[in-house]
Amino acid sequence: MRLQTYSAQETRRLGNQFGQFFVGGECIGLCGELGSGKTVFVQGLAEGLGITEPIHSPSFTLVNEYQGRLRLYHFDFYRLKSVEEIWALGWQDYLNQNGVIVIEWAERFPAVLPLDRIEIRFTLDQNNEQQRIMTITPIGEKYTTLLETYLKL
Repeated sequence: MRLQTYSAQETRRLGNQFGQFFVGGECIGLCGELGSGKTVFVQGLAEGLGITEPIHSPSFTLVNEYQGRLRLYHFDFYRLKSVEEIWALGWQDYLNQNGVIVIEWAERFPAVLPLDRIEIRFTLDQNNEQQRIMTITPIGEKYTTLLETYLKL
């Protein structure tokens, strides 16, 4: 599925819609260059989960946790150098929770990602710096069904 947004507000609104739809146990890998809208999407997703505190990119903390209707685990793989660092964060424990896991820079370590997940690739339009193209790919039957259900709403 391919979606376009024309402002940060639209990107945030799309994230909010996903957050409202999620029920727990989802894993979303976000891919794309710096400034492509990943964190803005997560801010909207958090709003959709009922989280009211400010959402910041966990570039230096590596993972931020937020509580709303569901718990949000917001990872950033950008500064990590090895798979061992991800495991040292307690990655397996997070995967066993019933919250929502979102990983910025997921493309850096695909080997640790769950086999079933949603991947969203953010691309900037070269002619309009406010426009984002998001390519949403469900991986696994669970997420194919989830995305089909979302599209029917």
